Order: sequence, then structure tokens, then C-alpha cells
Amino acid sequence: MPRPVTLFTGQWADLPIAELAPLAKSMGYDGLELACWGDHFDVEQAVKSKKYCQDLWTLLADHELTCYSISNHLVGQAVCDNIDERHQAILSPEIWGDGKSEGVRKRAAKEMIRTAKAARKFFDCKPGRGKTDEFPVCVNGFTGSSIWHALYAFPPTNQAFLDKGYADFAKRWIPILDAFDKVNVNFGLEVHPTEIAFDTASARRAIKAVKGHKRFGFNYDPSHLGYQGVDYVRFIREFSDRIYHVHMKDVWWGHGDGSVGVFGGHTEFGDPKRYWDFRSLGHGDINFEEIIVALNDIAYQGPLSVEWEDIRMDRVHGGSEASDFVRSVDFPPSNVAFDAAFDKEKQ
Repeated sequence: MPRPVTLFTGQWADLPIAELAPLAKSMGYDGLELACWGDHFDVEQAVKSKKYCQDLWTLLADHELTCYSISNHLVGQAVCDNIDERHQAILSPEIWGDGKSEGVRKRAAKEMIRTAKAARKFFDCKPGRGKTDEFPVCVNGFTGSSIWHALYAFPPTNQAFLDKGYADFAKRWIPILDAFDKVNVNFGLEVHPTEIAFDTASARRAIKAVKGHKRFGFNYDPSHLGYQGVDYVRFIREFSDRIYHVHMKDVWWGHGDGSVGVFGGHTEFGDPKRYWDFRSLGHGDINFEEIIVALNDIAYQGPLSVEWEDIRMDRVHGGSEASDFVRSVDFPPSNVAFDAAFDKEKQ
């Protein structure tokens, strides 16, 4: 059975959910991965009001859509980050408060715990759920990082300095992950530059820091790995038991004019000088067939969620094209050996 194709609503938060739902259906999607910003998923309302959860499911059902996960990247980013004025633009006034760093980080951590509770209440209301979840409930997001600024090792950065960053991550996130465990919800970190895990090596280190906590896994997104030179297919195989959700997003690299490197040169997305840029699915350099083979090999049965980003393309055109592309590359694994027909007993 093909995997469901969903649309991550984060890049569409300028549209009310009542407008986005019918648009997503018209673009060919089976469901939505609801972002916890805009009006797409209200964490506080979901925690407090069963009616809010039921009404949101009704809205989705009215447009023949479903949901498998929610995402709270913006708040998660503030849990470990060194806070500056940029964070005020992505956080609610309640979490930002007076802007003092430690207070912001602590309020963000509490909000991530509330997000787990909200997800549990929302998915408990899923029509036809029965006694168990159809797919393990996952909150996708970011962790932030207190050591991202030390990416390049100058002034000289030793491992003891980096160890402090992973210890800070563990101190802040283990209580959050424990709270996720209490309500039977997974956290899927989108491995991504600026996070505590941004490639395979740092992902291993993050798992070790939280002592292999079973609720800590990954929202797999190849677009953040490919342009770095990371083997994005190997990532699936290495962390096969921690791929909790999958983003389908494309990227190209090596298309600039040679004046901007992998770090971006302080240019904006879409600048033709850039070495890399996010692209609509099928227009970049990611090999999605290899990804599907690897997902089949690890028996991933969850949604394939399109995170659509391409500054060069109209998003409705791209979003529609992307849903078709995902269906074209996804295929179920075989349940029979291809050469089984050679066995005379089976003829």
C-alpha cells in the first residue's frame, strides 16, 4: 500500500487553515503535517479543549484529509539556542517575555512539553482511531544549539568545549523527552544546520548525550544533508530505528558561480551566485529512488511529508507538482523473491 502523502504547513502559515485545507486537497495531498504557528495548530487550545481537537479533525475530514504529526520547530529552536533579537520574530510574546535568555529557554522547554500533551489529546480524537494509534504520534521540530557558533574551530575549539554543548542539550531535553514518554509521543528532530545534530556524526553524539532516550529520533530530511556532502541514504540505514517521520524536500548544489561556498556567503536564497539552494521536488540533486529503497528496507510505513521550498517557483504550481512527484517515486517493497518463479514446485 502506498504511503500517505502529506503537506507540511509551515511554509503556508500565511493562509488560514480553512483556506489551506481545500487548497491542499486540490493539489493532491492525503493529509497535512500541521505546524504550530499561524492558526494551523493551537497548542494551548488543543491541551484545554476537546472540542477544538474535534473541530480540527472535522475540518480536515470535510476536505478528505488526515494528519499523522504536528511540528513545533520555532519553539524547539529556542530551548538550547543562544538567544538574540532574531528569536523574538519567531516566538510568541508569552515565550519571549522580557527576552532574557534563560527565561526564554525555560519557557520554550515548557511549551515543548505542552506540545506533546497537545499532540496526544489531538490524536486521541482522531476519527476511527480505536485503542491504538495508526502510526506512532510524532512531534517534529528543532532543538537549537548552544555550540552552533563554534562550527568552525577558530578561535580554537576543543572537544571539552563541545562536550559542554551536548551536556547542555541533555540537561534541557531529557526532561522534555521524559514528558513525551509519559504521553506516548515521539520527538523527531529535523537534522539541520543550527541544531545540536546537523549531520550523521553529530546525530550519533546527540543520541549518546540523551542516553539513547527512546523518544528521541529524527524527522528525516535529505535536503539538509545532501549539500553538506553527507551520505543521506546511509543516514536512514544507520538510524533505522529512529526514523520517526520523513520530509520530502529537494536541494541542488554546485550550481553557483563559484563565489559563494557551502556556508552561504551571507547571500539570500535564490541568489544565482549561491552554491546550493532548496528546490521543488524533482528539480534538485537528491536521489529519491535510493531514499525509497532505504525506507522500504527499514520498513518505514509512515507518511511522506512534502516540505515545499523553492524561491524560484510559484508554490501552488510547485506544491501540486511535488505531490505527483512523491507518488511517482514511492513504491511498495516486494513480498516475493523475483526469481521465485524459477522454482518448479511453484510453477
